[in-house]
Amino acid sequence: MDKNLILRQLPKMDAILEEGCLEVLSRNNRASAAISVLDAIRSDILTGLMVTPPGYEEILGRILEVGLTQPQSLQRVINATGIVLHTNLGRAPLAENAARHAAETSLGYSTLEFDMKTGGRGSRMLGLEQQLTNLTGAEAAIAVNNNAAAVLLVLSALCTGGEVAVSRGELVEIGGSFRVPEVIAAGGAILREVGATNSTRLSDYEGAINNTTAALLKVHTSNYRIEGFTKEVALPQLRDLAHKHGLPLIYDLGGGALIDLSHHEPTVQNLMAQGVDVLCFSGDKLLGGPQAGIIIGRADLVTKMRKHPLYRALRMDKLTIAALSATLEHYEDAQQAKEKIPVLAMLTSPLDKLEEKAKKLHEMLKGIKNCHVEIAETMSQAGGGSLPGENFPSYAISIAPTKISVAECADKLRRLYLPIIGRIHKDKLLLDVRTIEISDFNSIAWDLQETLED
Repeated sequence: MDKNLILRQLPKMDAILEEGCLEVLSRNNRASAAISVLDAIRSDILTGLMVTPPGYEEILGRILEVGLTQPQSLQRVINATGIVLHTNLGRAPLAENAARHAAETSLGYSTLEFDMKTGGRGSRMLGLEQQLTNLTGAEAAIAVNNNAAAVLLVLSALCTGGEVAVSRGELVEIGGSFRVPEVIAAGGAILREVGATNSTRLSDYEGAINNTTAALLKVHTSNYRIEGFTKEVALPQLRDLAHKHGLPLIYDLGGGALIDLSHHEPTVQNLMAQGVDVLCFSGDKLLGGPQAGIIIGRADLVTKMRKHPLYRALRMDKLTIAALSATLEHYEDAQQAKEKIPVLAMLTSPLDKLEEKAKKLHEMLKGIKNCHVEIAETMSQAGGGSLPGENFPSYAISIAPTKISVAECADKLRRLYLPIIGRIHKDKLLLDVRTIEISDFNSIAWDLQETLED
């Protein structure tokens, strides 16, 4: 029997969601459970493991069973935009072992602040600190809930009441209207601008140092790039100047790559080797873990931050610690990190592999009626304020509907129970395979068919 005919025997989602027996579940849980059950049945049919679909009552029973065990959470979507660190879609998807470790930690008690040797109170950061110092070469480390919080804690603990010298070209604004001048003020410090927007010299920093200077701050312009006539001070020179005057050199890196991505992005290890005293970076950008703000550097300075009252308000919870720790485990082997951490796998995926993915998805979509489906060359982006100006050659499925507009098609796909988020380019909807998991191909094919053929 034709597999498409068998698939069409499956119940419609709208009918399932109105079933009275499922009212014990929230609408989101009903939808999520139904997607999970129907996807599993479709997969079994397509692979030949199932010839006859289960009866309607059995399907409802399975959905109820799954729904009762599912936690209510944010809605999962399929990111087909090609933007790897899409801030609006949650930035970095976790590695499988990171998600699993966080889930296991949430299901019971843990050694969050328990010392197994003494039976007394321990430190929640002990294991994570050892991982971070081993990987980066720093003397000490702590972590808080995001990088903006990390910068705020550093300034509050080390610079309150003093001046902080920053190049005018590094007074950046990132998402959510977070601006460097404002966070310096929030940390109780005084901004001292040096140099010009496109050119700052060592003499500019030296001329700004006085008896109220608390630190020199360098901010990596991770979400934009100035080109043309530019000049900035080399890090070793800035370090020597800071140390000459007994000042700490603080570096807000933002992204935080632990392996060389060959896109003009400094690695954390390289910056520490150049003598940065305190370095802040994100856990959920180029590192590929959960949202976190990581602070590494000199032990005496990190100790001041650990003892600051603000640290308790900003510290990470047990699930984030579990996910971050499991993510860092992959970095013990750079090749394993590129394979196991989704962000790195997507950013470093070879073009020929992306072409293979596109061909596979195209094969599944080319028979859908009421649209023209083609493979198209395109460009992906890192996103999330990382690797500014860098575009990555990629492949996408180009969809041109014939009975509805492209905008209407995109809207319908966004309204699915498992939304598909693509991007419109030249009156066609592009689904960039760089950010699509192969495991979602069946769902995309089925939902696109239902959307365009209804």
